[in-house]
Amino acid sequence: MQKPNQKPTHKRRDFLCQMTAYSTMAMLAPSRATAAPLDLKAALAPRIIGRADAPIHIAEYFSLSCGFCADFHINTYPKIKENWIDSGKARFEYRDFPLSELAVYAHALARAVPEAGYEIILDILFQQQSTWANAPQPLVALQNIGRGMGINNQEFTDMVGNRAYLEGIIMLAQQGADEYGINSTPSFVINETETITGNQSYDEFAAILARFAS
Repeated sequence: MQKPNQKPTHKRRDFLCQMTAYSTMAMLAPSRATAAPLDLKAALAPRIIGRADAPIHIAEYFSLSCGFCADFHINTYPKIKENWIDSGKARFEYRDFPLSELAVYAHALARAVPEAGYEIILDILFQQQSTWANAPQPLVALQNIGRGMGINNQEFTDMVGNRAYLEGIIMLAQQGADEYGINSTPSFVINETETITGNQSYDEFAAILARFAS
């Protein structure tokens, strides 16, 4: 239950336990001798939008299965991008924090797309979240989305069987838990100093950013 005045979030109460479960899942995924080569360093590299010298650094911990994250990206993020990122005032970093096994695969798909298409596939995954997340065969639904972004069926199969890749995504989330105490999505770390939890309206978010701009 949400506390009074608390912004909606999607929480993971037993984060370490569930991360261990996901790690076990990844370890049990079959290794594929015919797997297409995946550049793990590039796939797991930071995903940052905006000028490198922008004075405000916004890091969002998000899950592609989180409805509150979808709402933020559909309704709030476009205004942040227009007014803060495109203007050079801020840069925005996406940090994976998958809240379910299916979300791990969705994050893996998003990072497998060339970096230039990363925000495009995030938009698709968030806009179609209720469709693929609730599909009778959700991995097939994700596979179909990947095919539209140039990832063929074999590449998708190899990707979800690449345990080093899946473990890498899990470790990105673990770093957020260890370094900033992240346990819910969406959560935002501003300039590595202030953590904000919950889905924010644009006006609320802009007011927070204005404190860092002054």
